Parts: sequence; C-alpha cells; structure tokens
Amino acid sequence: MNTRLTWICNGATAASRKALFPLDEPLEGKAEEEAGKIAALPRADRIVTSPALRARQTAEALRLEALADPALRDCDHGRWAGRPIAAVEAEEPESLMAWMTEPAAAPHGGESLVDLRKRVAGWMDTQSALGGHVIAVSHAAVIRAAVAHVLQAPPSSFWLNDVEPLAILRMTSNGSRWSLRFQH
Repeated sequence: MNTRLTWICNGATAASRKALFPLDEPLEGKAEEEAGKIAALPRADRIVTSPALRARQTAEALRLEALADPALRDCDHGRWAGRPIAAVEAEEPESLMAWMTEPAAAPHGGESLVDLRKRVAGWMDTQSALGGHVIAVSHAAVIRAAVAHVLQAPPSSFWLNDVEPLAILRMTSNGSRWSLRFQH
C-alpha cells in the first residue's frame, strides 16, 4: 500500500528564538503570518498535529483541520523544559554532553533520542499500513527522528539535519520501506 507523508514543522516561538528547551508555548505573531503565506497544500486523507499549542496554531494558520495525535508530541525534555540551553550547559555540562552524544541517555529525566525515534518510527509504521496521504504538523525533533528512521541512519545522526520552523518535508512508503521525496 502506498503512503505519502507530508511533515510540516511548527512555526517559530519565543523559545526557539531564545534557544530555550521548549514548553507548550504559542507561536510568535510573525510565525502565524508566515504560515498563512504557505501555498495551498495538496488534499490529504488524514491531517494530524502534535497536541502542543504551537503545532495546533500552525495547523490553524495553514487552514488545516487537524486531529491531535499524542505520538507526534515533541521530545520530552524533562526538567530542562523551558530552560535556556546555555544555562543547562553552564550548570550541567556533562549531562548535556551525554544527551547530545549518547542517544540512549536521558539525563534530564525526559525522553532519550532513541525513545523518540522508536515512537516516531512506530507512528510512521501505522501510517504506512493505512496508506493514502497524511499531513503531520509536528516539531523539529520529531521530523529529525523521522529522517533518521527513513535513512536507517545511526541514532547519532539526529543532530546532522536542521529543520527550520515551517519547513515542509515529504516522504513516501511502498508498504515495506520509507523514502525521502524531493520535489520542485
């Protein structure tokens, strides 16, 4: 069964501009305006979004009627949520380094990158079994995990792709494997 998956990264927030570990913050006003300028998206069989406010607001700005799916939530940053990355680096340099270099580590008490990837891969497998076209509005970390899964890349590759706010990435599945899809 063929499946098309269109990922859309949530718009920018104050946390993303200030290099904070995210909380459930709203979009910046400019981000809603930028999302509204994105060209019309193709028809989809399913439209889903992370339950986070910034993802739901992005879907609304794109004029998408989306259902919230908990599997698309952002990475759980545990006790680091809402804190500046620079402060965590100054106070817990070993913990931050472990999280960035050891994908199975979760020194913040939240979700490891390995666990994030497993969650995202499981969601993608479900979508592949359903077929059709799905649009998913989620977060940079979720999309990074999806890319690593599609490329069957080592978990450490998570940090090697940069997903900007409002980025759109397409993938396809033939029922047995996923592929990245680049189009003009």
